[in-house]
Amino acid sequence: MIALLLFLMMKSVGTDSAAPSVTFENPNYCASTGSTVEFRCSYSYPAGHIITKTEWSKGGLERGRWSRVALSLLPSYQNRTEYRGDLQHSCNLAIHRLQESDSGHYHFRFDTNTHGWRSRGSTHLLVTEMKARVQPQRVRVGGKVTLHCQTDCTLSSTVWFKNGQRLTQTEFQAQAEDAGKYVCAVDGQESAQSEPVSLDVQYSPVNVSVEVSPAGVLTAGRAVNLTCSSVANPAAERHAWFRVVSGAHLQVGSGRVLRLPSLEPSNTGLYFCQAWNRLGENNSTALLLTVEKNSECDGEDKSRTQVK
Repeated sequence: MIALLLFLMMKSVGTDSAAPSVTFENPNYCASTGSTVEFRCSYSYPAGHIITKTEWSKGGLERGRWSRVALSLLPSYQNRTEYRGDLQHSCNLAIHRLQESDSGHYHFRFDTNTHGWRSRGSTHLLVTEMKARVQPQRVRVGGKVTLHCQTDCTLSSTVWFKNGQRLTQTEFQAQAEDAGKYVCAVDGQESAQSEPVSLDVQYSPVNVSVEVSPAGVLTAGRAVNLTCSSVANPAAERHAWFRVVSGAHLQVGSGRVLRLPSLEPSNTGLYFCQAWNRLGENNSTALLLTVEKNSECDGEDKSRTQVK
């Protein structure tokens, strides 16, 4: 029993007289620009001391000598640092909206009511830019696309966004709707995103259609425009107009707009347009154009005949 009490007393004295120390949980951190990093740190000191001040500093060579400058004195860190420790044993520090210039060695010190101590070692931070890469950046519909997120850091996982919408796949067969801007980020820190990269998906004309202007009943003597529209990437470069005659397709014009300046009943028939780009061509559905006789004109002619 006496031996046990003696052992406990010796252990208590040893703890109270422990030398001050600072322990960094991780000696090396790596993070992407725009994100947040938290240095996890703890410190100890002899019993009976009261902590009066804590301070983080950044180390670097100045005129050939290693020096430490308190972060509170560096303008570039203003409103970006957050001390998450306390005045007991935790000395955690968070740095927000990281910049590449934040890379370097960081030290911690603390003062008590009688002494001041600083860490012998440091924790190192590497801030690197995250780069999004789309391969290839220009692809035809149906082609394979792969998304890569590159950084000098070893990341647990990354996430991708296209035009602000989160994606579930990093490899896919390109469709027209996949065109847009892509960014990547570290999972859990989505606000710190890479610079956007664009994916250009190319395809031959689709949704080819014909619009008649003016709309309504077509009568002899009126003028009418037929306009060919399509969706394509690159945009349609050439257009051609055809009329269906006895099952054959006769070309009756070219250009995006076919103008018929003075309709005649003989213009009645099926018309369609063809849109073309370097990737292919496509036709619209045939449109039935019906031209009616102008009854007003016929009436005027009859009246004139009667007058005569």
